[in-house]
Amino acid sequence: MNKFKKSTYSNPYLYLILVCLFISSFQLNKPIIVKKKISAAQLLSDPKMKAMCYGGYRGNSREIQPSISELKDDIKIMHAMGIRIIRTYNLQFPHASNVIKAIDELKNENEDFEMYVMLGTWIDCKNAWTGMEPDHNDENEENNSSEIAKAVTLANAYPDIVKIIAVGNEAMVHWASSYFVQPRVILKYVRFLQEQKKNGKLPEETWITSSDNFASWGGTSEYHNDDLKQLIEEVDYISLHTYPFHDTHYNPSFWHTSSSDSALTSTEKVENAMDRARDYARNQFNSVKNYIEELGIEKPIHIGETGWASVSRGFYGMKGSHAADEYKQALYYQKMREWTLENHITCFFFEMFDEPWKDANHPQGSENHFGLITVDGRAKRALWNMVDEGVFSDFTRNGVKIQKTYGGDDKSLWNHVLPPNQ
Repeated sequence: MNKFKKSTYSNPYLYLILVCLFISSFQLNKPIIVKKKISAAQLLSDPKMKAMCYGGYRGNSREIQPSISELKDDIKIMHAMGIRIIRTYNLQFPHASNVIKAIDELKNENEDFEMYVMLGTWIDCKNAWTGMEPDHNDENEENNSSEIAKAVTLANAYPDIVKIIAVGNEAMVHWASSYFVQPRVILKYVRFLQEQKKNGKLPEETWITSSDNFASWGGTSEYHNDDLKQLIEEVDYISLHTYPFHDTHYNPSFWHTSSSDSALTSTEKVENAMDRARDYARNQFNSVKNYIEELGIEKPIHIGETGWASVSRGFYGMKGSHAADEYKQALYYQKMREWTLENHITCFFFEMFDEPWKDANHPQGSENHFGLITVDGRAKRALWNMVDEGVFSDFTRNGVKIQKTYGGDDKSLWNHVLPPNQ
């Protein structure tokens, strides 16, 4: 007689368990499936797992927190689009933890529901936001330590949801003059989190990074120093920001229409400009890639933020670079998705919904209008095809069905589209 068979039958408890499992599989008319854990490495190695930056704020202040129900409505919309990883920004407000709770509730309602979180922590220098002179050589240790501690707590409480912790958001780039810190501060907390993983105090499959501008990841030489090199060695991957949109004003050499394009139609001029914008982002990505290779370090690089605003009454509008409109936003979204997918780069597009709190005193300010969907639930040009396909037919935002901006009329939209300046 087979030894395994004999030992199984000689253990009545084991036999009972096997019989129950066997019967249950027939009663449910489906096989028993043990779901495998998915790691950040697996998520970021598959750019078909679309990523998105997300803030669910509907009001003019972050004091007006979205409810769990409102967050669930937003998450369902993103899920219907194929988004599987969303990025949050800080833990000073309940928003991020409520996003995680909303996902957890959706998973409890449907065991097949899948959504993961890149959990952002906000890192400040000493005296940031106090009215005093920011001290960029020191840190706000009370705030920073609190952010990291909260991130560890959430990652341990929801290991099936929190897959990435980002130490800081644009916390090293020098134009963040209100709060930026030196790389050694980010390095300190990244090392702490890596030690937590080694000591079993944080899930080992969690990836640790910092999410920052391409320049501060070594894309420009002024940021090159030993602390940055050590930081690159310590993170699990580079989360890189690139914004051609902003540089249509700050560094517009790539943006202006040349004299050779003068015979082109407005549509062709815009198309060419958006090709140049994609190439500009690609060049910034490659500048960091080249720097890391020069250091002799192998490290994955993914895009933690890039986006295009649809409205501006300032630098990017009619009296500025002519960059901001829904048509250009749609082209940028499409071209960046295509390029990153082809090159196996995960791209956290900024962002899913407009957030009016970002520039509350200027409703037409560009910072309020990076979303692909408006506050009141209208899908911008980039998502019109999804409306046509019925992707959003079962979902609402603020109780309203998702409809197209401009009534879906391209002619009406084009009344607000300007080709780049000569």
